Amino acid sequence: MSTTGPDTPDLDYRVTDHIAVITLNRPHHKNAFTLEMVDAWADALRRAEQDPHVRVVVVTGAGNAFCSGVDLDVFAERERTPWSEKTLLTSRIHQVAFAAEALTKPYIAAVNGVAVGAGMDMALMADIRIAAASARFSEGYVRVGLVPGDGGCWYLPRIVGTAAALRLLWTGDFVAADEALALGLVSAVHPDDELQNAAGAFAARLAAQPPIAVQLIKRAVREGERHDLRTALDLISSHQAVVTSTRDSQEAMAAFREKRPGTYTGR
Repeated sequence: MSTTGPDTPDLDYRVTDHIAVITLNRPHHKNAFTLEMVDAWADALRRAEQDPHVRVVVVTGAGNAFCSGVDLDVFAERERTPWSEKTLLTSRIHQVAFAAEALTKPYIAAVNGVAVGAGMDMALMADIRIAAASARFSEGYVRVGLVPGDGGCWYLPRIVGTAAALRLLWTGDFVAADEALALGLVSAVHPDDELQNAAGAFAARLAAQPPIAVQLIKRAVREGERHDLRTALDLISSHQAVVTSTRDSQEAMAAFREKRPGTYTGR
């Protein structure tokens, strides 16, 4: 099955074999985003969450960049007041973060080039980041006298630890793919021409797993970041009770015993 969504010229959304792929499509601007592009991005994540055929979501960039952040030329045309700056972030740009947080399905960023400023923040919103060898990351806000506007101060310490996060946030230094791997910022690095195939293969592997179990594992991990052990174990006992009642759980157990791939319906 292959479907496409009502996309804008700057963002492409396609679903094939249970995998939704969001492609940022402004390659001549290194995929710097406009407000319309941000709206479409948040909408794509919401659509993927609501689509029962989607089991995994991948986001990547067209050309040789992932995302260079806000298109400063577009945003410079707007009237700027403290209130307009705040509402621009909370009512428009932050909607991508909220939609990503609400996504119960695996969310993978295939970082195919530079991810700078808000572009890096957007990559941090994914559950897992896979990078091309040429990928580079920078929280470059401080270089232009700004603070990370799209969640970098929240996401980055949770991924690489407080000290490493502060170093990157305070300096705006670029991090190459190999250093990003050492920091735990990305989980794998691939040659540039192999990234999309590697990300697709990993997404396909996740899509072939029992989808309810995959989603409940993600929920347990995310909730566990907020709660104590007793609360986490109480939650997982409920998840276990639910998942064992599904047809997919029974199919997975039968497939394991019979040493064959399972076939899952999300029920």
